[in-house]
Amino acid sequence: MTISAGDLILVSVDDHICEPATMFDAHVPDRYKRHAPRVVEEPDGSQQWYYGEIRGRNLGLNAVAGKPPELFNVEPLRYDDMRPGCYDVHERVRDMSAGGQLAGLNFPNWTGFSGQVLNQGPDHDLNLVMIKAYNDWHVDEWCGAYPGRFIPCGILPLYDVAEAAREVKRLADKGCHAVTFSEIPAFLGLPSMHDANHFWDPFLAACEETGTVVCMHIGSSSKMPSTSADAPAAVGSTLTYMNAAMSLVDWLMSGIFERFPRLKIAYSEGQIGWIPYVLERADKVWEDNRGWGGVAGKVMRPPSEYYYEHVYGCFFDDPHGLKNLDAVGENNVTFETDYPHSDSTWPHTKKVAEEIMKDLTQEQVDKICRTNAIEMLRLDLPG
Repeated sequence: MTISAGDLILVSVDDHICEPATMFDAHVPDRYKRHAPRVVEEPDGSQQWYYGEIRGRNLGLNAVAGKPPELFNVEPLRYDDMRPGCYDVHERVRDMSAGGQLAGLNFPNWTGFSGQVLNQGPDHDLNLVMIKAYNDWHVDEWCGAYPGRFIPCGILPLYDVAEAAREVKRLADKGCHAVTFSEIPAFLGLPSMHDANHFWDPFLAACEETGTVVCMHIGSSSKMPSTSADAPAAVGSTLTYMNAAMSLVDWLMSGIFERFPRLKIAYSEGQIGWIPYVLERADKVWEDNRGWGGVAGKVMRPPSEYYYEHVYGCFFDDPHGLKNLDAVGENNVTFETDYPHSDSTWPHTKKVAEEIMKDLTQEQVDKICRTNAIEMLRLDLPG
């Protein structure tokens, strides 16, 4: 069928904020202000976030929206190098409207995609102050500036699962029903999803109780897949989906969905074309090898059944995945613009969507472009 641009009211479940230097000013109590993260002018003239002595992630992390591909780079050195929509909420809304985007969920940047930097400080009590301050800025200032245009997503103190559960509930009381979590926490030195003592259960219980979605962005484990130390960056960029694939298998083979039957999880920037094979292989392993594979007694059904009930994938430009939509699941797919990163389809997102979804029904387009995200994140938006 032919889909007009007017039919596409996009809800993106993966965009990013290049957080402004003033973000902590109104949210850190006076007695802690001298410890607050700050933007430092470095000797080479660049700007960089620091939390104490811990250097944050690159200031911009591919904040290249509006630039031609030949000018893409890994690290804009200063805010002046970026399009204002990267860090100014008013300009962001203008850019969203220009790209046909109704609403967007924004992951953090300088803290790491699961807030790793704010988790790394040696004083856990101080870390918690800064994590809460980040969340209050994100929910009250950034998202609160334009209700309905932004989807709040909080970060958590991953080093303390009880505090993480409390923060999930505090955020839910503020209207935030999404939190970012590491796709492979073991890479961060944290217990895995297979922990024999069910370390993450208090956090997962809080998410299930509050209807909070566990969102996992590629790279949220501070480790990206590649083949060798001397492999060019293009190798790792091609393989980024592998973290999401490994994470999905972890969750499907963990027994978590038996313990938390209403829990929802989501993968961001991992694309979807790989999902059918992983589900097929997981079901085959479960069918033939569960007796010795360590999952008998905790994974009670074929893993693919848990996937269709609990998991959302996400893509920005994946024609192969859409050709296999029956296997991926049209109710399990969401859309993203990835603004302002180098993979972003902005400002041509509507055009890209129209082209790659031209063979889908209008109902499928609506689900992918907005309805699935609205249902997953409990948004007060028109379906």
